[in-house]
Amino acid sequence: MALWSPDTPCSCDCFVSVPPASAIPAVIFAKNSDRPRDEVQEVVFVPAGTHTPGSRLQCTYIEVEQVSKTHAVILSRPSWLWGAEMGANEHGVCIGNEAVWTKEPVGEGEALLGMDLLRLALERSSSAREALHVITGLLEHYGQGGGCREDPTPFCYHNTFLLADRTEAWVLETAGRLWAAQRIQEGARNISNQLSIGTDISAEHPDLRTHAQAQGWWGGQGTFDFAQVFSLTQQPVRMEAAKARFQAGRELLQQQQGGITAEVMMDILRNKESGICMDSGGFRTTASMVSILPQDPTQPCIHFLTATPDPSRSVFKPFIFGAGTAQAPQVLSPTFGAQDPIRTVPRFQTQVDRRHTLYCEHQKALGLMDREQNQGQQLRQKQRDLEQEGLEAARGLLAGEWAPPPQELGGLFQAFVERESQAYA
Repeated sequence: MALWSPDTPCSCDCFVSVPPASAIPAVIFAKNSDRPRDEVQEVVFVPAGTHTPGSRLQCTYIEVEQVSKTHAVILSRPSWLWGAEMGANEHGVCIGNEAVWTKEPVGEGEALLGMDLLRLALERSSSAREALHVITGLLEHYGQGGGCREDPTPFCYHNTFLLADRTEAWVLETAGRLWAAQRIQEGARNISNQLSIGTDISAEHPDLRTHAQAQGWWGGQGTFDFAQVFSLTQQPVRMEAAKARFQAGRELLQQQQGGITAEVMMDILRNKESGICMDSGGFRTTASMVSILPQDPTQPCIHFLTATPDPSRSVFKPFIFGAGTAQAPQVLSPTFGAQDPIRTVPRFQTQVDRRHTLYCEHQKALGLMDREQNQGQQLRQKQRDLEQEGLEAARGLLAGEWAPPPQELGGLFQAFVERESQAYA
């Protein structure tokens, strides 16, 4: 794997639409996970659980106290770590995270990764607001830090998060253990790899302003602009590139105000011109997710996940929490137990093959699309048809035209994964 350099474009983009920006009475969430080119992202279903009081939980690097009850979650995650880049829980909470660099130094010491914080929040909260409290509480207690890629060369960052549920969304931006949050009750919002909360702060760390003042970053009088105060004066190249992506994402959302659907979000995630669909040197979009969170609590939330790189040549497959929900084995990476390079210290001295079945089949399909124009077009058409079927199923479900038993809903994602596999065979 190529060594990381300070100018490597490393990025993600998260989007949310809250009515009236959405075309239907639903909050719509979307994220591209842009990661090292060869990294494999798996889709993991973890059922709800009850845990012994006082038990400990092993995250990527450190242990934390476990809670007595955890919610069922669906996670899209780099297969070497415990946390996730994006995911949802059974209560319709969705979260995505982004790397960010601020005036606060980044800790190379092992703590919680932003991706660990994301999974912990999904497992422990039943609303976006509660997820915000979970992340900020854990941040305060354990801090954030540690290598964010499977490589002995340290690559560390702080995190921003987009949290959404059926009624609202929150942007949470951190700098070390400090943070600021903004509540989104209507309209559309996106985040990229930079601070974006200005003076419109809905909640903040109690020491945020006094710390900024003590560091000489803020005079203590007048308005307090979080992004202005905490952003690096001299932005690295990678963050300058993120500015353009953030702006492009904002414009794409504005163009569709009032008409934003899951398909619109998928199109935005596939936008290569803006760099939102990334394919640049050592980094690319390794997985994508779009979620429909209906405001009517009797309707199910529908989450579409690719489990494969490059959304412009991947299938968004529907997942719904239901009685029969189980892990789809084709999107689960192999495990290596105590011999895993992340478990042996010093870490990442060797490399293992983490490719899951669908990833391998999809990589062959991408190769075919590049080599054989006719066969490639046929394959791409099969992908589009399958995705369209998933979108139609979602529409029918939300319109009350299709009411399958919970068992069938729980097996929906698995069925679509199998059909995608067949298309590649």
